[in-house]
Amino acid sequence: MKCPLCQTPTDRNWRPFCSASCADLDLVKWLRGSYAIASHEPEDIEQAQQQLCERLDKPNL
Repeated sequence: MKCPLCQTPTDRNWRPFCSASCADLDLVKWLRGSYAIASHEPEDIEQAQQQLCERLDKPNL
């Protein structure tokens, strides 16, 4: 099995990654939203905006 980030063989301790650095890099990508699938549908954007405003307890923009 190869590391999904650098394609080197995986390490049993960090599987599916080869090292702690690749595992950490993958985590950073998740936390920054790099793996998110963008939506250009107006309904999705409006719904996300409404949910955010509700969470922040503010009126809709």
